[in-house]
Amino acid sequence: MDIEDTLLMIPGPVRVPQRVLRAMSKPMISHRSSDFEKIYEECRSRLRELFETENEAVILSGSGTAGMEAAVGGIIGKDDKIITVTNGKFGERFTELGNRYGTAVLLEFPWGTPYDLERIEAALEEGAKAISIVHNETSVGIVNPAKEVGELARRHDAIFIVDGISSVGGNEFLTDEWGIDIAITGSQKCLALPPGLAMVTVSKRAAEMLEDGKGGYYTDLKAHLDKAKKNQTPYTPAVSLFFALQEALIMAEEEGLAERRARMARLAKGVREAASALDIDLFPQVNEHSAYSNTVTAMKTPEGITDGQLRGGMRERGVVVSGGQSALKGKIFRIGTMGACTEADVLRTIQTLELVLLKEGLISSLGAGVEAASRAMER
Repeated sequence: MDIEDTLLMIPGPVRVPQRVLRAMSKPMISHRSSDFEKIYEECRSRLRELFETENEAVILSGSGTAGMEAAVGGIIGKDDKIITVTNGKFGERFTELGNRYGTAVLLEFPWGTPYDLERIEAALEEGAKAISIVHNETSVGIVNPAKEVGELARRHDAIFIVDGISSVGGNEFLTDEWGIDIAITGSQKCLALPPGLAMVTVSKRAAEMLEDGKGGYYTDLKAHLDKAKKNQTPYTPAVSLFFALQEALIMAEEEGLAERRARMARLAKGVREAASALDIDLFPQVNEHSAYSNTVTAMKTPEGITDGQLRGGMRERGVVVSGGQSALKGKIFRIGTMGACTEADVLRTIQTLELVLLKEGLISSLGAGVEAASRAMER
């Protein structure tokens, strides 16, 4: 099937709307011009609304990981400790970064299981300069308790760093209310741009800890904040992606930020209800402090079918979904519902999944999943 006819239903990169693609085709401008400064100023203002914060916002040319590195490298030095809480693949990245710049104190929970807040508090009582979490752990489809961890971080005077890369704009994300000092998102997730930009907000308290020459060179968070005061970047930015970001943020405002989150929540509910109707188990375990994600649903691969048969069969029919990572390869599959995803996209995905399950003899008839998803997504 032609790639243009393929439906991309992974948790990023996501399908990019035509309006955003057209914006990227604008003639190139100088990144040191007043035209660029106006775009950057508008994007920074709109990003503060998206993050629900009064903190400063900066934009780095690089994936979300560049934002993570800017955060950790700017705060953590060789004599500093950072508590890295992980229950999935992307929490592990904070641990690797923490050990590169200082010392990571790993608090590891089984993938897809909730945090133990008492263990987190006990670790903070031992002392640490910062604590990091992944709000929406894309690898397992769980939303972690940023609000509760933020309260613990403030109580123990630790800088609170949150990966909101697959969460901001899709799940509720209250930067100021939750006491998040450094929050990060990426362009290829809920905002539906191509990969290549990391957006970071920084509290006044965190900004005061940044030092010249500390951390990475290209990801120097202080350098980005200093230049942002003039709506400039310290190094040559991906200008076309700034055109795209400007348009995507306008589109988000037109839809309404609350409405956008509600749409993604409705779509994710449709996927979960379809899974239930097809006797497919959800992977993450949630409690009163965690939740299923609005932006990606992780499900156990049913017995009697391989990952190659399930995802390969769907891909042959023009729908691409994600598999598991690391130890979860072949054990789970994941369906993204972020960005410009629609009800029609979800219904086509579930219909395709049913066709594959029918072919492999796991269901005897079609329609149960599609009907369940349709009912769940009714407004």
